[in-house]
Amino acid sequence: MPGGRFRPVRAYIPDYDLLAPRTLEEAVSRLAAEPGRWRIFAGGTDLMVLLDAGKLNHRNFLSVWKLPELRGISVAATGIMLGALTTYADLLRHPVVRQEFPLLAAAAAETGGVAIQNRGTLGGNIVNASPAADSPPALLVYNAEVELVSARGARWLPLRDFYKGYKDTQLDADELLTRIRLLREGGELKHYYRKVGTRRAQAISKVCFAGVRNVATGETRIALGSVAPIPLRCRATELAIREGRDASAALAAEIAPISDIRSTSAYRLRVAQNLLREFLDGRD
Repeated sequence: MPGGRFRPVRAYIPDYDLLAPRTLEEAVSRLAAEPGRWRIFAGGTDLMVLLDAGKLNHRNFLSVWKLPELRGISVAATGIMLGALTTYADLLRHPVVRQEFPLLAAAAAETGGVAIQNRGTLGGNIVNASPAADSPPALLVYNAEVELVSARGARWLPLRDFYKGYKDTQLDADELLTRIRLLREGGELKHYYRKVGTRRAQAISKVCFAGVRNVATGETRIALGSVAPIPLRCRATELAIREGRDASAALAAEIAPISDIRSTSAYRLRVAQNLLREFLDGRD
């Protein structure tokens, strides 16, 4: 085009296969018949970025966006059940999530802009297994459990055991994540969530901190993102708090921040310790 510039095509769409199963049973049957060939396509907010950049190496996907079995938020006396296709916008609108699990609503508000919040899914954010993801730290301090389903059956797993390493999870090639379960807690809880990024909106976190403390018992749960290969539940730091030891030193020994294009390891460590101090001091 004279006087203009072409934007190079990064991906050739006919190279990709996208199938849309009509039921969950059909989806898991396809995964079982050809394990490893098919991967799940939910909201697509991460996959489409890779596609546009020419870095989406896998070629065969199953779209589960229209499966009703993966949608909805149900509330019971003991807890709530979140379908894997629950969007960030769904979380922000739900009264029980906002009132009883405010860190999850805060994480949803920090994730992208309105378009991403309307399309991005909680299940996708979990399975993508990015250590910088916004929702896993909140889910970890709420002791979330995930349901993994295949043609072999279903199994529940604590989210803290779901992550094995960087971008590596317990999800088998023939499984998909269907639901997330959170237990409702009694008593007065102190909730704290902070995401530190380059700017206040639509930024990947340099450090993400989530903390919950039971005011009556003192039980404290802490999780961080962007400071280890996985979203990290900080058990050693929690133990230090219970025993009255130096929590800041325990946190420094427990996390393993790296230096990358977004930040330095020293900065991440300092910010994580500062956020821990704010949380324990009761500041917002």
